[in-house]
Amino acid sequence: MDRARRPARVQQLALGLAWSLARVQAEGADQAGVGLCFSPTQAPRNLPWSGSLAGRPADELIPWLCSWNSSEAVVGATVVNALINHTSPLPAQARSLAFDPAPHLAVFEYFKPQLKQAKVAVIGRYPGLDRFREDFDFTCIERRPGPGDLPDAAANWILPQADWVFITASSIANKTLPHLLSLCPQAQVVLMGPSLPWLPEWADFGVNYLAGVAVNDPDLLLKVLLEGGGTNIFVESVSYRLLPL
Repeated sequence: MDRARRPARVQQLALGLAWSLARVQAEGADQAGVGLCFSPTQAPRNLPWSGSLAGRPADELIPWLCSWNSSEAVVGATVVNALINHTSPLPAQARSLAFDPAPHLAVFEYFKPQLKQAKVAVIGRYPGLDRFREDFDFTCIERRPGPGDLPDAAANWILPQADWVFITASSIANKTLPHLLSLCPQAQVVLMGPSLPWLPEWADFGVNYLAGVAVNDPDLLLKVLLEGGGTNIFVESVSYRLLPL
C-alpha cells in the first residue's frame, strides 16, 4: 500500500456486478488512473457509505484494502491499483496476449504448450476454462465451487504437488494470497487478472509471472462494467499482458 500513497483524490468509484473500478487523480498527473478489482461475491443490498466515496482523498480509502469487510476491501484494492498501475513501467514492458475466441483466457492459451505434461492448479473459476481439458489436465479450486471444482481447503493438498499454479489476483483483496503462495514454493506461479497491481516486488514472494491487464478504453470499460459486464470487458476495453519476473 505504501507504493500507492501520494496526494490524490478519488474521482469515481463503481461497484459493478462482476468488476469494480476506481478513477483516481493524482496530484500533478495529466489524467486519472484506473484501477480494477473483482467485485465482492456476497455484497449486501445496501452499503452505508454509498454516495460518499467520490471526491475523497485516496489516502482515506487505501487502508480499506486491509478490511475484513469484502466490499471495503474491494474499494481499497481498486484505489490502490489505480495509483500503482497508472505509473508502473511494467505494463509497457509486458507482452501483449490475444486469443480471439475467448480473450479472457489468453493467459492459458499462451502457456498451453508448457502445460501438457504438467500438474496444473488454477485458483479461481474462469468461465470457459474447460475448453482446455483436452490440451492439459488441471484442478480448479474455487471459493464457491461449481461442478468439477474443489473447495478452498483443497489448496492445502493440491498446491504443494503442482508444477504450475495460476492464482487470481482477487486473492489479494480476499486475503488468501499469502497462504496460497506459501503452499507452492516449488511451482511456477502466475499471478493474474484485472485485479493485479503491477509491482516487481511480487518476485520476492515467489511469483514467476505477472499477467495483468492494460486499460485500452477507460470510458468503454466503465460503461460495460456498469451494465453488468464480466468477461466481455476483454473484448475491447482491457487486454491481457504478460511479464516474467
